[in-house]
Amino acid sequence: MTNQQHLVAACAAMTFLVLLVALRLLQNRIREMRSKRIHPQATANSIQVAARLENVQAADNYKNLFEAPVLFYALCAIAIATGFAPNWLIVGAWIFVCLRYLHSFIQCTYNKVMHRFPVFMSGLVLLVVLWISYAVDFLSRAAA
Repeated sequence: MTNQQHLVAACAAMTFLVLLVALRLLQNRIREMRSKRIHPQATANSIQVAARLENVQAADNYKNLFEAPVLFYALCAIAIATGFAPNWLIVGAWIFVCLRYLHSFIQCTYNKVMHRFPVFMSGLVLLVVLWISYAVDFLSRAAA
């Protein structure tokens, strides 16, 4: 497998995580709304959802998956488009994906903040390091 294919696979794994969390969110919402007999229109916006629903971990995680991971997708896309995908980037990409899976598992299940936060911060710091390293490596090679 080429490094570009590894990056596509890592992005596909992240997309699969989004789908898993979306299914979890749907399952939780339907179960809670049925048990409390809440009409769907009563949760038409985030204020109404916050007022009526208690089980929001999957919804929060779903939103999280469209925040920092967007920078991950952008980095992968740039690496693929430029044809410059060093081995260290592949390793970092898969570590990031694993950290996001762990973060989602924690948030969507028992949701202990003191377990979730270090996993989140590790992923965020890793992402910043990957971006800085990639920019320096790419620009230094282009200048040479």
